[in-house]
Amino acid sequence: MSLTLTSSSLALEHTLSCLHKCSKEVELKQVHAHMLKSGFFHDPYAITKFLSFCLSSSTFSSYAQDVFLNGLDRPDTFLWNLMIRGLSSSDQPESSLLLYHRMLSSSAPHNPYTFPFLLKACSNLSAFQETTQIHAHLTKLGYANDVYSVNSLINSYAVTGRFNHARLLFDRIQEPDLVSWNSVIKGYAKAGEMVTALTLFRKMPEAKKNAISWTTIISGYVQAGMNKEALQLFHEMHNSNVPPDKVSLASALSACAQLGALEQGRWIHSYADKERISIDSVLACALIDMYAKCGDMEEALRVFKDSKKTKSVQVWTALISGYAYHGLGGEAMNTFTEMQKMGVKPNAITLTAVLTACSYTGLVEQGKSVFYTMERDHNVKPTIEHYGCVVDMLGRAGLLDRAKRLVQKMPMKANAVIWGSLLKACQIHKNIELGERIGEILIRMDPNHGGRYVHTANIHAMGKKWDKAAETRRLMKDKGVVKLPGCSMISLEGTTHEFTAGDRTHAEIEKIRTKWRAVKRELEGNGYVPELEDVLLDLADDEEREAIVHQHSEKLAVAYGLMKTKPGTTIRIMKNLRVCKDCHKVMKLVSKIYKRDIVMRDRTRFHRFRDGKCTCGDYW
Repeated sequence: MSLTLTSSSLALEHTLSCLHKCSKEVELKQVHAHMLKSGFFHDPYAITKFLSFCLSSSTFSSYAQDVFLNGLDRPDTFLWNLMIRGLSSSDQPESSLLLYHRMLSSSAPHNPYTFPFLLKACSNLSAFQETTQIHAHLTKLGYANDVYSVNSLINSYAVTGRFNHARLLFDRIQEPDLVSWNSVIKGYAKAGEMVTALTLFRKMPEAKKNAISWTTIISGYVQAGMNKEALQLFHEMHNSNVPPDKVSLASALSACAQLGALEQGRWIHSYADKERISIDSVLACALIDMYAKCGDMEEALRVFKDSKKTKSVQVWTALISGYAYHGLGGEAMNTFTEMQKMGVKPNAITLTAVLTACSYTGLVEQGKSVFYTMERDHNVKPTIEHYGCVVDMLGRAGLLDRAKRLVQKMPMKANAVIWGSLLKACQIHKNIELGERIGEILIRMDPNHGGRYVHTANIHAMGKKWDKAAETRRLMKDKGVVKLPGCSMISLEGTTHEFTAGDRTHAEIEKIRTKWRAVKRELEGNGYVPELEDVLLDLADDEEREAIVHQHSEKLAVAYGLMKTKPGTTIRIMKNLRVCKDCHKVMKLVSKIYKRDIVMRDRTRFHRFRDGKCTCGDYW
């Protein structure tokens, strides 16, 4: 008897092992048929394994539903929960809610595990109405005080933006557990309500805080663009003897990337090495992105090469994006080709990175080839981001008519980003007529964006239409729209120093201004004449415009860098706006006169200045 049982068990395990070899539905059906013929489908263990495998793949999830609903006789609560749980994590979480409706119709009994899975689906769908309905159900069935259900409710209400509901539930809990605290903090952080999130985090008992708690608040600050605060919290986490996990490390690296804080990013990398934290796909992406955005492509490439042989599409994409930022179009295209040779399929984000690289380096024919074969070769339908890259690419190359025709033929309505890139191309190539038309479109479409008015006024001024330029600026003033001020950052010895145009707030501002005047004299001695084209203000004469140009934030930042760093040290500057022609010219001259490498990241890309030249080749 025992031999028979052993033989049967071995046969079942062999059959179940065949499941993992299935890649097509016809193969799955063969295994299913064998299980039916052999009587294995009467074994709850076998049914569980079969359904679990199907639910783990988006290819077979619909087959699992068909088998569950039509091939099983009165499934028990465990199997209902198994199906609801699997579908709640799928790419169609609404299927779990529809299945729950069938569960109610069939009068199948519930248990406490049913509702957290359903509420997870509601969270993934941001479905408020469904959350309230499930809340009513679990209250009616007596699970209103079940800790798992309540925590899931808090998370679902928070995710859907109903903080009053989430907070009411949270405040009713006499002793919130770790999940309760984390759920409510996560909800506020996800919505950008960082003051409330931090207040709750500070109230949370220290003994209950774990890596997830810290990661939640750090990630929230990164998502809110408050990167300095995120890094301060990360170091506080480290000093609190809570070991950072991979997610918190990735979040901190993202903050470093946005701030250009290379030294802090290197410290985090060395910490991961010291603690023997394996560099998985997520961390590799974060490291490559950090090094690339901090201007160190050599180290980004080293991380890429050190990654495991099986590199994910995200890791390849991070490297291609880095090359794009740095204007290394040839390297980006070579990496894209190598990626495909290795059998890694590009996704929509990869193709955006490739098209960006083509745009930034004038690789028009290569860019067009990638764009027009996206759907055929990679099964990726072009989105508005892809169209935007191509419009920008054509505009930068001076092919304004072709860029305009593409905008008109797009299957979706052009957004302000696309029109904005075309307007900038009109400025670069001095197409006044088209620029004026686009400027009017942009002001109507994006009336609260100060840059739209300024660029349109500059187009009018470029065409000597001073009345129109003044009218556009007056309209901007009347509507109370303010242009985003230029801001440059430079990190020295772990401290980030910020400068705005005409800044007088820095503690050493007088010394910095004195240093800039000395630099300016050196520049003039080497033939420097200011570029005033980007300051086409009809209200200012040449002397006033020159004074404005010499107050730009990146000039103050480079002067400070020259003051505070040793000769030969690379100066790294981050700028929130596009670098103007004059500052670009100045950085080239400074790099030559002072024999310094200057790495500058503006709003969209990198410029590396060395010996009077820039890696962008003056194409930006």
